[in-house]
Amino acid sequence: MNTQKINYGKVGLGSEYPTDYSLRLIKNWDITKFDVLDLIDFIEKIWWSPDWGFIKKGKHKIRLELHTAGWSGNEDIIRALNNNFLFWSVYWNKSVRGGHYYFTIFRLK
Repeated sequence: MNTQKINYGKVGLGSEYPTDYSLRLIKNWDITKFDVLDLIDFIEKIWWSPDWGFIKKGKHKIRLELHTAGWSGNEDIIRALNNNFLFWSVYWNKSVRGGHYYFTIFRLK
C-alpha cells in the first residue's frame, strides 16, 4: 500500500481547528491507493481532545469511535470524512445524536 504524502507545514498541528488543507486531504483520501490507517493516524493528530474523543481499538478488526464534544473543528473533520464517499460507505457503522460516530475497519494485512 502506498503512503499518502502530507505537507505538515499546511496542517496546522497544535492549532485547535483543522486547516482547509487538512479537510481537503481527508475528503480526497483515496482508500484504494493509500492505507486507511494512515488517514486514521492523521485524524488523531489533528483531533481536538483525542484523549477523550478519539478511541481506536483492535488490530485486524479496528473499532474507531469519534466523539466531537460539540467542537466545531472536530465536526468539520466528520463532515470531511462524510464527504469521502468511499471511506464513509465502507467503514461507517452508525452515528448517535450528540456527535458520536462509529466505524469498523478491517485490516487485510
